[in-house]
Amino acid sequence: MMKDSPIMITGADISRSIAAALQFISYTHPADFIRHLRQAWEHEQSPAAKQAMTQILVNSRMALLGHRPICQDTGIVNVFLKIGMNVHIASDQSVQALVDDGVRAAYGDDRNPLRASVVSDPLFGRRNTGDNTPAVVQMEVVPGNSIDVIVAAKGGGSENKTKFAVLLPSDSVADWVVDAVSTMGAGWCPPGMLGIGIGGTVEKAMALAKDALMQPLDMMELLRRGPETPVEKLRVDIYDRVNALGIGAQGLGGLTTVLDVKIASWPTHAASMPVAVIPNCAATRHVHFTLSGHGVAEFEAPDLNDWPDIVLERSEAGITRVNLDQLTRDDVRSWRAGQTLLLSGTMLTARDAAHKRLRDMVAAGQPLPFSFQDRVVYYVGPVDPIAGEVVGPAGPTTATRMDPFSDFMFGEIGVLAAIGKAERGADTVAAIARHGAASLIAVGGAAYLIAKAVKSARVVAFPDLGMEAIHAFVVEDMPVTVAVDASGRSVHVDGPLAWRRITA
Repeated sequence: MMKDSPIMITGADISRSIAAALQFISYTHPADFIRHLRQAWEHEQSPAAKQAMTQILVNSRMALLGHRPICQDTGIVNVFLKIGMNVHIASDQSVQALVDDGVRAAYGDDRNPLRASVVSDPLFGRRNTGDNTPAVVQMEVVPGNSIDVIVAAKGGGSENKTKFAVLLPSDSVADWVVDAVSTMGAGWCPPGMLGIGIGGTVEKAMALAKDALMQPLDMMELLRRGPETPVEKLRVDIYDRVNALGIGAQGLGGLTTVLDVKIASWPTHAASMPVAVIPNCAATRHVHFTLSGHGVAEFEAPDLNDWPDIVLERSEAGITRVNLDQLTRDDVRSWRAGQTLLLSGTMLTARDAAHKRLRDMVAAGQPLPFSFQDRVVYYVGPVDPIAGEVVGPAGPTTATRMDPFSDFMFGEIGVLAAIGKAERGADTVAAIARHGAASLIAVGGAAYLIAKAVKSARVVAFPDLGMEAIHAFVVEDMPVTVAVDASGRSVHVDGPLAWRRITA
């Protein structure tokens, strides 16, 4: 019996397809995600959560039309390959090298440059590789005449909230997952989805959870027809219980925290039950395609009719306009948690690396490059601009990562307020109250929309830090919410408590 001739797939087609996929997902939400988010938006009763989802949906449509990133965190690249045993890859390079060539091309594309976030030497130097390589590649050899490919760009905020445990075989997976989500806070930018991996070994459970996140969303259909299998019943149970926590969009309190729950499992040792849960954020980005020797993969944009017809209307009622160039500590003390502000004027940006460098300079007795006294700092690492843009997409990063620097920033160098996403830790809330400062939030997942409020931008310090350099932004009517006020009250505590529907 004659064997089929091997299917020839060139290394160039692999690299170019990876590059095309990464460009596509940078500005395109999967259609199933938009349909689920739209339904959640239509049913949301919390005004704060609904406004956050409104911004996410408007930003998503703008990004698709403008071919610019949905989120400034354009992710660490994850590639899943199932390579058919009858496939011959025509290349002298390794599969990892071919994937990395595609990543390099996508992130350096002048038409839509993406932010390089990957650092080498994770322990010490943590120097940005400059092109977002290397990717994280998982490969499996399977029967067949093609290469099945999933390309994903995973943001750091959601990846950092991953949870893992080895449960007893008699333990409740649902109880553990609900408890894990209750401790995640809002740094993973809900509403999103949960990928749960159960079984195998430690590393297998993690891989299963990540793979589960790539499955199509079908919770709306599952709820319509009702669960039919034990796994479907478990999915619905976790979905209902997580949403009943009241965390809501951006942690502001509301009806929807997760849009879907996906579960993948594998046989495991009789004494073990490894369980991993990985959240995906409101900027979930992945695409699935097949290479079969017919050239580079092509991608079709979703139907714009999947997005609701939303016009952002900004009523002046309940909104406080703030002139950043004349801001005083008394002004900040007048703000209240949950209040909406429109910021205009000059702010400075700073992230993890810049905070550390500033603190080290002060400790060494060196002068700072400029004064932070009575300034507002925005935790952001923007995407590089293209022609006609002042700045690329510039959404907030997770504020919690800057918590170790709170007393230094709010006290020692006199910062009045900081803008990020998600909650602050207890010590930081105390520091904010102690110094009469405030923590503000912008909507994570609305980076392209937020960038439209930036009227000028320039790097003013630490250009060697790349996207973590300090910028001076001049903004006009940038919307933010007071997350922690000068009295220490937090919207991330009050909001979920108000919408929580269970006591367990």
